[in-house]
Amino acid sequence: MPKNWKTYKFEELYNIASGLSKSRDQFGFGHPFVTFKDVFYNWFLPEELGDLANTNEKEQKKGGIKKGDIILTRTSETLHELGMSSVALKDYPNSTFNGFCKRLRQKDESSIKIEPVFMAYFLRSHYFRNEVSKYATMTTRASLNIAAINSLSITLPPFNEQQKIASILKPLDDKIENNLAMNKTLEEMAMALYKHWFVDFGPFKDGKFIDSELGKIPEGWEVKGLLEIVGLLTGGTPKTKIEEYWNGNIKWVSAKDLGNNGSIYTTETERTITPKGIEKSAAKILPEDSTIIVARGSVGKMGMLAHPMAINQSCFGLYPKDNYSPGIIYLLICKLVDRFQRISYGSVFDTITTSAFSTTQVISPPKQLIEELGLSIDPMFKTIKENTLENKTLAKLRDTLLPKLISGEVRLKEFEEKLTAPL
Repeated sequence: MPKNWKTYKFEELYNIASGLSKSRDQFGFGHPFVTFKDVFYNWFLPEELGDLANTNEKEQKKGGIKKGDIILTRTSETLHELGMSSVALKDYPNSTFNGFCKRLRQKDESSIKIEPVFMAYFLRSHYFRNEVSKYATMTTRASLNIAAINSLSITLPPFNEQQKIASILKPLDDKIENNLAMNKTLEEMAMALYKHWFVDFGPFKDGKFIDSELGKIPEGWEVKGLLEIVGLLTGGTPKTKIEEYWNGNIKWVSAKDLGNNGSIYTTETERTITPKGIEKSAAKILPEDSTIIVARGSVGKMGMLAHPMAINQSCFGLYPKDNYSPGIIYLLICKLVDRFQRISYGSVFDTITTSAFSTTQVISPPKQLIEELGLSIDPMFKTIKENTLENKTLAKLRDTLLPKLISGEVRLKEFEEKLTAPL
């Protein structure tokens, strides 16, 4: 660490407050409430809190959240979820927070200047995560008590350097968030357009309709089996004890890999397999833009592939046939998920079987209309994928810079030119 950086114990800087513990019937109405998930998944508290709790003025005063406050997870089922933090970048009037968390608020008497954005990055660094592991205890649950939190330490650069480091890292996260917001809007627009055409028949409502097994449909449309317009592939798992099947260059998708980057597109997987693993198992490689649906466990969870990937046996892969585009297939399966979940069954876990697809009928428009809708929807999905891949690059850059900047391993000017390119 540079000589002008100073190390402090948390007890020198922060007062610690406990979160709110109430019965389940006191949630879902009332005032803003920070959940465990809000903390775990967000380096910064969300702009708007999505959950509510029935709290009174005394509880809000005791457990309120102000700019600069740190919400820290104090107990969980695993050490990985312990000591995760989210920093408030604004005041949250009338708010409270989860009882599995602690609030750290800088002491009034402290003269140390701390930049909240810098603090958010430091608390998610491997330096701080290693610090947490020193003091964590694990019995039936992982936990950090107040004494342990007070013993945690942080090394702070001068305030102006904190601000500079924050100004380098935060724009990367801002761009990631902007891309995610754009993706959400595009997905909603695509679904609205699909529904307008394929469900409400909006552009065709003044035309002639005919009877079908699925009700009235526009003349020229027909009812088809789902597998006439969708190709279906099942997955598999190579033998885990054979090393040559694993850690190759083929991404291998399981349910946990879907949606963990905030996008419908999966870019990375926790595990990879080798061509030999493909050859010696039921795993198959699906093409880019295929739709994935989870058949067991998190039944109905969905995503799309940003690259060709293999899938495990808990998933189905679907790809378009009969002039349908990947985007239309994804939206179609989204509309069918409720049906698949209703007819799933199992002795231990509900399961979607291949018969769910083979027995499903769908309404199919003429080829020209399929292609016309694809021309409107495909560019939206292309942008969603491009934004997701850009986010992967931005996150990698942030994660590369973070430990170097907050440890003083490199000085700020060394990266100024490198940072302008991706923004």
